[in-house]
Amino acid sequence: MKIASLDIGLKRIGVAFCFDNSVVLPQKAILRKGRKQAAKDVSNLLKEWGIEKIIVGLPKGGSSQDEMERRIKHFIGLLDIEGIEVEYIDESFSSFEAKEELKGVAKQKRDGRIDSISAQIILQRWLSK
Repeated sequence: MKIASLDIGLKRIGVAFCFDNSVVLPQKAILRKGRKQAAKDVSNLLKEWGIEKIIVGLPKGGSSQDEMERRIKHFIGLLDIEGIEVEYIDESFSSFEAKEELKGVAKQKRDGRIDSISAQIILQRWLSK
C-alpha cells in the first residue's frame, strides 16, 4: 500500500511517503501561500504518486488543540482525494523530535526539512503501532 503522511502547519506542509510498510522517505515540504494553492499542490502530489492512504498528524494537548484540529480537518476537506483513506493520529512532539534530529545539520530552518522530518516521524509512529 502506498501511504503518505502530512504534517500540516500554517506556513508549510511536511510530506513523507512509504511504499513498503517499512522505509519512510521525507519529501520536499509544500510552501503554503494560500489554502487553495496548498490544497491543489498536495492533491496533485498524492495523485502523482498513487497514494492510497494518508496519515495526518493532529496536535494533542495545549491551549490551541481544538483550533488546530479544526484547521487541519478543514484543510483535508479541501483536498481532491476521492478514494484515498484518511486517518488522524497524535503528532505530539514530532516537530520537537525533528528539530533534535536536524540539530547541527540544517542551517536554514525555514526550508521545510523539519516539517517533512516531522511527517516522517508521524508515519513511522503509525507503522509501528
